[in-house]
Amino acid sequence: MVVLGAGPAGLVLGNILVDRGIDCVVLERSTRTHVQTRARAGFLAAHTVRILERHGLAEGLRRRGQPHSTCEFRTEDDRFRLDYSGLGRGERHTVYPQQDLVTDLVTRFLARGGQIRFGTEAVAVRDADGERPTVAVREADGRPGRWRGRYVAGCDGQHGAARRSLPPGTVRHHRDHGVTWLGLLAEAPPSLDAVGYAAHGRGFAGHMARTSEVTRYYLQCEPGTPADAWSEDRIWDELDLRMGADKYGPLHRGPLIQRSVVDLRSDVLEPLRHGALFLAGDAAGLISPSAAKGANLAVLEAELLADALTDALRAGDPAGLDAYSARCLTHIWRAQEFSHWMIGLLHGPSGADGESLFHNSLRRSRLASLRTSRAQQDWFAEHYVGV
Repeated sequence: MVVLGAGPAGLVLGNILVDRGIDCVVLERSTRTHVQTRARAGFLAAHTVRILERHGLAEGLRRRGQPHSTCEFRTEDDRFRLDYSGLGRGERHTVYPQQDLVTDLVTRFLARGGQIRFGTEAVAVRDADGERPTVAVREADGRPGRWRGRYVAGCDGQHGAARRSLPPGTVRHHRDHGVTWLGLLAEAPPSLDAVGYAAHGRGFAGHMARTSEVTRYYLQCEPGTPADAWSEDRIWDELDLRMGADKYGPLHRGPLIQRSVVDLRSDVLEPLRHGALFLAGDAAGLISPSAAKGANLAVLEAELLADALTDALRAGDPAGLDAYSARCLTHIWRAQEFSHWMIGLLHGPSGADGESLFHNSLRRSRLASLRTSRAQQDWFAEHYVGV
């Protein structure tokens, strides 16, 4: 078994397979240091935690993960909170930085006897419709090479070799939501004990705790804005304004240790199986970060694929592999729908024309319903935590 990519999808898949005695290698183009330090998502759904616990992969998050169950929505007029652990299915998130989870998964995989080839870039997947597909690679020293396996799992993201190797006829569903965020990692303690969503006339602002010393912020900006276009003072002043620091309390400021530009886009491929090649994680579907679904979908897909591969390789039963694409897409589209709803809830057009006024009035009505309707709150909680 050849797995492309050492992110959550590839590493969870690899760990489960190796634990079941199925030989596999993970090919990762980046260095181990880069993989274990790149800051990504940090909110793990209840189902994700159950998967990790089921396969002996939850030791780190049990010791260092922080339970979380509160959202705070802020507008220019007021604010309200939802304790979603008491709504819907009564589930909550666990805050655990993705780089910490990846570090745990790498350590566990290697301890179980798994093999990761860091610095090995997959170039193309060939003969996926045959018995022994081949992955052409560029080794760490620059020389060409190849790996063969009975199956290939493409967990190498939206720009990886798995997507580049798909046959004609693959359907791509793509949407650019026309919204751009500055993604900011601040060396500063959290400023509130909740996930903060601020819907402001100047644009969205978001606050998400990562650790007791590091906080993730998001700040809506004009599309095409470079990550370094705004000074730190301007960023903090804009966060203060949009999050109502004058009314609700100041934000804890600190140096910005990471910046990125996040264009909110959705991208889904169908089907997710092409012969012996299977897609998982961002290679299967890219989702906007507005609802924290990406890593959770990746872990769910990894377990579904691991179970299907086990049945095929150990019992000669291909039913799980045949159903893999349809089962994953059910979860992917449900997550896409909720993410799209969140984008509409938190962002509105900035113009003063009739259409802009109409859409912003709808947005205010949605927030009012979320604040006052128990049925709406239950729906939100179920979809916010669920995958």
